[in-house]
Amino acid sequence: MRLIDATQYRLPIAAKLSILHRASGIIMFVLLPFIIWMFDKSVSSEISYGEFAAVLASPLAKIVVLGLIWSYLHHFCAGVRHLWMDATHSVTKEQGKSSAVVSFAISLLLTVALGAKLFGLF
Repeated sequence: MRLIDATQYRLPIAAKLSILHRASGIIMFVLLPFIIWMFDKSVSSEISYGEFAAVLASPLAKIVVLGLIWSYLHHFCAGVRHLWMDATHSVTKEQGKSSAVVSFAISLLLTVALGAKLFGLF
């Protein structure tokens, strides 16, 4: 029996987008308790908001929030791409590749913009 070395396959960009779409959904699901905690702390009282702001000042917390921002934006953009492909029946290889590139570009540009805001660059 011959084993297949999966590392020798090059996945197309649409497949990478699809895999990351699933990964971003898992990230959002796993971090859901953190999201609920953040929401609860931010709206409960002024004191709890101060605690929330103090925790969010930590670079580690900002990195986790940046991961959440990326996962939401990527999941949203890839989901809109899938809905567009389903609605328009655009399932050719060229359309799949170009829409994957657009989805990656939009989600990454928005993540960079919101990450810059999160880290206080503007």
